[in-house]
Amino acid sequence: MTTVRLAREGDIPAINALSNWAIRETVAHFSVDPEPDEAMLEDWRRSRAMYPWLVAENGSFLGYARSSPWKGRCAYDWSVEVTVYVHPDHHRKGLGRLLYERLFAILRAQGYRTLLGGITLPNPASVALHEAMGMRQVAEMPSVGFKFGAWHSVGYWGVELWRGDDAPGEIVPVASAVRENRSGA
Repeated sequence: MTTVRLAREGDIPAINALSNWAIRETVAHFSVDPEPDEAMLEDWRRSRAMYPWLVAENGSFLGYARSSPWKGRCAYDWSVEVTVYVHPDHHRKGLGRLLYERLFAILRAQGYRTLLGGITLPNPASVALHEAMGMRQVAEMPSVGFKFGAWHSVGYWGVELWRGDDAPGEIVPVASAVRENRSGA
């Protein structure tokens, strides 16, 4: 049985191993050199209170999803970037969608408004996942990354979790959103 839960410190080596696999083997991740576990651990420690990180497991690590600030300026505080990585042995089993469903629920409960996900193009599987989550392409930047001897374009898919012109409320911490709204993680 697959479970999705908030990531813990002990998950960081598995999360980073999957991220480093994507760095070495794909253009989905634009880093070109593998990153040390310590860097991922520091990123998790710095962001986890306000930006959820989730892990899927079934006795072993299957994948992860995380969120991060969209941009550093205060007006962007209600927008987040989302990403998901599934272990290559478990692709096309619905794990990306399961992770995103839980992640989106927490982000909604926290009070975030807009979610954005970047996709190196072409990537029909990732496009299909993002569109299955209600996201639509909102931008395409041609030839913005150079990796593996070639230029790559990136598209951004986005979704508004709520609409309206009202001023936003405060973003609540991950723990409060999970506890108060039973968002599934």
